[in-house]
Amino acid sequence: MATLRGGHILKSNYMAKKPKGLGDSIEKITKATGIKNIVEAVNKARGVKDCGCDGRKDKLNKIFPYKK
Repeated sequence: MATLRGGHILKSNYMAKKPKGLGDSIEKITKATGIKNIVEAVNKARGVKDCGCDGRKDKLNKIFPYKK
């Protein structure tokens, strides 16, 4: 997807990679709404290094894959 801003064309990577399953779709939604940034900030403040998001994403992709 390309957007014209101030005479420049900006390419968006938002839809560059097709989702493999439900986990990828949920990750895109949380990034777009800012939820992912909030979770990361809270975890950083608490001293938590890994919230487990990647593991959940992978598990959801395996359980609910999108058909090709």
